[in-house]
Amino acid sequence: MSIENRAEATAKNIQGKAQEIIGEITGDPQDKAEGQAKQAEAQAKHMVENVKDKIKKSID
Repeated sequence: MSIENRAEATAKNIQGKAQEIIGEITGDPQDKAEGQAKQAEAQAKHMVENVKDKIKKSID
């Protein structure tokens, strides 16, 4: 399950980066902000998965 969550987070990060770039190119600050928000969400998901992994390793 952890791999699925990481894959989803990576996909969201890529999607957010693309949306941010499109926002920069078109001059649309809303697109740029939404892209940055998606990237932040993806980063948070990665951090959660890292914490889960550390907890699991300490239990094992």
